[in-house]
Amino acid sequence: QLQASGGGLVQAGGSLRLSCAASRRTASNNGMGWFRQAPGKEREFVAAVDWRGGTTLYADSVKGRFTISRDYAGNTVYLQMKSLKPEDTAVYYCAVSRRSVGSRTRAEYQYWGQGTQVTVSS
Repeated sequence: QLQASGGGLVQAGGSLRLSCAASRRTASNNGMGWFRQAPGKEREFVAAVDWRGGTTLYADSVKGRFTISRDYAGNTVYLQMKSLKPEDTAVYYCAVSRRSVGSRTRAEYQYWGQGTQVTVSS
């Protein structure tokens, strides 16, 4: 139901844009978010957006560098990542919230994508 793409290998300071496509039934009235999981670490919140795309949330570690957005139809969410750092290396997962707003809490999300690898070299 969720298909994430756009990951890859990039040098520190570079940029990547992740995309996550969801079915209309799955996501058009729901908040969406991005989480990431580095090896040996817990999955952590990165960014979230409400169903209209008007309200966003960010982890402190990415604020000012990452931008979350969604398309007009509401079925695709993007994560524009700039000024990437080696510590941003992780598998990035998109998710659909149970509610119309985004959330920092994993339990608030009902559907998860398969993940896309982002590797930032120093």
